[in-house]
Amino acid sequence: MFKLVSIGIAGLGNIAATHERAVQALQNGKLHSAFSRSEQNRNSFTEEFDLPTFSDYPSFLAQPGLDAVAICTPTGTHLELGRLAAEAGKHLIIEKPIEISVERGKELIEICRQNGVKLAVIYQNRFSDEAVKMKSAIDSGKIGKPVMIRAAVKWYRDQEYYSGSAWRGTFALDGGGAVINQSIHTIDLLQWFLGDVVSVSASCATLTHPAIEAEDNAVAILTFASGALCVFEASTSITPPQPRLIEVNGEKGTALLKGNHFSLSLEDGDQDDSAPEAAGASNPLAGLGFENHHRQYQQIVDAITGGKEPVVSGTDSLKSLAIVEAIYSSSKEKCAVTPIL
Repeated sequence: MFKLVSIGIAGLGNIAATHERAVQALQNGKLHSAFSRSEQNRNSFTEEFDLPTFSDYPSFLAQPGLDAVAICTPTGTHLELGRLAAEAGKHLIIEKPIEISVERGKELIEICRQNGVKLAVIYQNRFSDEAVKMKSAIDSGKIGKPVMIRAAVKWYRDQEYYSGSAWRGTFALDGGGAVINQSIHTIDLLQWFLGDVVSVSASCATLTHPAIEAEDNAVAILTFASGALCVFEASTSITPPQPRLIEVNGEKGTALLKGNHFSLSLEDGDQDDSAPEAAGASNPLAGLGFENHHRQYQQIVDAITGGKEPVVSGTDSLKSLAIVEAIYSSSKEKCAVTPIL
C-alpha cells in the first residue's frame, strides 16, 4: 500500500526553506506543519504553505498524522528536541551535524533505537552527480591507489553573520566555527571517498572575527587508514571566497571536485569534465538549490516506508563529527589525535 510520509519542520531559520522545497517535491512525502519560537517565521511559513504552525514543541509533536520531524534548529539543541520527538514516536531527519559532539550524537542514536524510530542526518552533498562521479573514480580504481589529498573550504562570513545570531560561532550551540559548521560537509565527503582517518594533526585560530568564541581558520594533516595523506584547510575569512575543493591524487591519475565541477585526469591521457565551476560562498545560501536535499529526502522516506536504514544514518554521520572533534582536540593538545567513535 502506498504510504505518504508526513513531515513537520522544527526550526524555521535560513536552511528550513531548502528542507521545505525538498519535501514539497516528494511523491511519497508531504509537508505537514512547522514549529518555531519566532512569530515572524511562523507567519511567513503559514503565508507560503497554509499549514499549521506551533510555538509550543510538545503541541507540535502531539498532532495526529505527523510521521517525522526535520530538525533545523541550532546544533546544540538537536539532542533534546530529538529526544522528545523520538519518545513521541516520530522519525528524525536532522540537519548536519547530528549534534555538537560524538557523545551527544551517540546518546540521540540510542534514544531513537529504544523508541524504534529511524534517524537520518542531512549530508546532501553525497547525492550530487559530481560527488557520485568522484567516488566512482576512486572506488573503481581509475586513479589507482590514493596517495595525496588536498581539501579546502575557504569561504567568507562577515561579522554580522555571527553577531546577528545568538548561536553561531559558540561552542554550546554551534559546536565550534569554520570546521564544524562550514566544513563538515567536505570532511564527510573525504571520509566517504577515502575511508577512515587514523591520525589528525591540526591548528585552529580566531583571526578575523574577534567577537566569536570559536575558530574562523583551521589547518590539518589527516592520515587515512590506507596511508594516504591529506592537507585540509577551513576558513570563513577569505576574500574573495573560493570554491570548495577536494583533489585526490592517485598512482594513475587525479580526481578533482571544485565547487560544482568534477574533472578526471588519467595517466593515459583520458579526461572527464562535468558541470561548470561554482564560485566560493560568502552568503550561507549562495548557490544552494534543493535538488540534492530532495534526493536525500527521497531516500529517507523510502527507508521509512520500507523499514530500512537511511543511507546517512545517525551512526554513519558520527564519522565526520569524530574527525571534527579530533581537529579541535589536536589543536588544543598540540599533538596528533586519533578520531574516536
